Formats: sequence, C-alpha cells, structure tokens
Amino acid sequence: MKKIEAIIRKSKFSQVKTALHSIGVNFFSYWDVTGLGNEKTGHVYRGVSYSTSDIQRRYLSIVVNDDFEEITIKTLMDAARTGDVGDGKIFVSSVSECYRIRTGEKGGETLK
Repeated sequence: MKKIEAIIRKSKFSQVKTALHSIGVNFFSYWDVTGLGNEKTGHVYRGVSYSTSDIQRRYLSIVVNDDFEEITIKTLMDAARTGDVGDGKIFVSSVSECYRIRTGEKGGETLK
C-alpha cells in the first residue's frame, strides 16, 4: 500500500476531488494548511499590495493499493496543474499495514 500526500491550491480542490472520485478513490482526508513558498514578490489586487509568502493550500492524504498508485498520481497531477508557480507537491510513502476498526480486517482489502 502507498500513502500519497498532496499539497494543492485550494482553488483546484473541487476539480481534484471530482477527478479522484471518477477513478474510484472515494475516501481520503484533507486539511486546510498554510505554508511558505519560494515566491518572494507580492501581488497587487484592486490597488492593494499583499504578501504571498504565506500561502493557503489544501493538504490531501490518500492511501491506495500499490497497483493504484500511478493512476492516482497521474489524476492528481492532471487535475491540480495550472502551469503556474505554486501548483503544489505530491509525496509518496509506503504503508506497511492497514486495519478496519469496525471489523478487525487488515490489509489492502480494507481500502475498498
């Protein structure tokens, strides 16, 4: 099993959620987070300058079976990409075991 963690633009969350549901990823967790990016310049909106050093993003945590890793990553990349600086990052790590609390089952079947 793999744990896929993604930090994406909040504005792309709806598209990412719809894309994940379309490939069969029906459960994941997410949080609103604030991070610091590499962009050092500010932006002007309606005549008001504001800092972009603190960036509002959404953090997703998804656990999938090994055979579903590539399609999940591709879907995230396609749905979250704008082509601009600050589209986000994806991190992948291994998960050694998973348990379903209700039934006590363990393993990859608990993800379905």
